[in-house]
Amino acid sequence: MFGTRRIPSALSRAALSRPFHHTPRALVKVGDSIPDVELMENSPGNKVKIANELKGKGLVIGVPAAYSPSCSESHIPGYINSPKLKDAGSVFVVSVNDPFVMKAWGKVLDPDSKSGIRFLADPALSFTNALDLSFDGKAIFGGDRSKRYALVIEDGKVKEAYIEPDNTGVKESAADNVLH
Repeated sequence: MFGTRRIPSALSRAALSRPFHHTPRALVKVGDSIPDVELMENSPGNKVKIANELKGKGLVIGVPAAYSPSCSESHIPGYINSPKLKDAGSVFVVSVNDPFVMKAWGKVLDPDSKSGIRFLADPALSFTNALDLSFDGKAIFGGDRSKRYALVIEDGKVKEAYIEPDNTGVKESAADNVLH
């Protein structure tokens, strides 16, 4: 049969007949509660429910990857070195990495833990997906990763959300923009 194209399955036919529109993703927004999921701190056995930790004032900083240049050279150091960090409440850095990597990275960035920032691992993207902040990072990171973001938290709810529109840039979520 030359000149004709056969659609191999009903699924393919259905995909071709769908209306041509796109609904934007429902990213975390102001007023949303912090997801009640477990993250890991320092080891797989040390589970942290970040929702329980953020009952008052706090900040959650999401990064695409520990040790990546932007994360290590400007994004997280901007928070560690900010005099305004002390007024942020409980501060967490969350990344789609394993807990051992996060522990080591925290020690490199803040060797004496003077900042008070806690470095949490989200290896299965449980927290990241609950916030709807993942992106396809296979080309660079080997799998899905977290968008770069900062969430100002008050009483377990998002008070302000700073999400990088290009997923990995450091503008919206930079310490100078977030810490008032």
